[in-house]
Amino acid sequence: MIRKARKEDLPGMLAIYNDAILHTTAVYSYRPETIAEREKWYNLKLESGYPVFVCERDGEIAGFATFGAFRDWPAYQYTIEHSIYTDVNHRQKGVATNLLQAIIDRATNDNYKTMIAGIDATNKGSILLHQKFNFERTGTMINVGYKFGRWLDLTFYQLMLDQQLSVKVQEEFE
Repeated sequence: MIRKARKEDLPGMLAIYNDAILHTTAVYSYRPETIAEREKWYNLKLESGYPVFVCERDGEIAGFATFGAFRDWPAYQYTIEHSIYTDVNHRQKGVATNLLQAIIDRATNDNYKTMIAGIDATNKGSILLHQKFNFERTGTMINVGYKFGRWLDLTFYQLMLDQQLSVKVQEEFE
């Protein structure tokens, strides 16, 4: 079941995120987060109007997904970057697929134009998932991260969302 995350989901989401920090290159961070840090993150997402979805299976959090600003300049306001994390015991079971579909649907409904995925170049599962949804590889930044005693490459994938952006774009020049 895909649904909006609730505050009581944070411990399950934190366990998934911290596992990714400690055991994968999906997150270019070194130390696990605290529940207070995750709560601050969650509140900021909600205050900013960004969704946080969870996939619940048999009463536990099997994964979560969100999106947020790609860059913090006005011209990027129609582009978002997303994140998806799946519990190690629920991988290869459709959790990430269902979560990605949910955030694509939400982004489309929210009138965004472009969705970006920054994926560690060795994360074959995430790359295949994004290719299944027609994300296109737009480039790789070489040696931009360092974790587990090695340099990491970050590959970007982009999805042009289906709708035609129907807003007036206001540019301000000073």
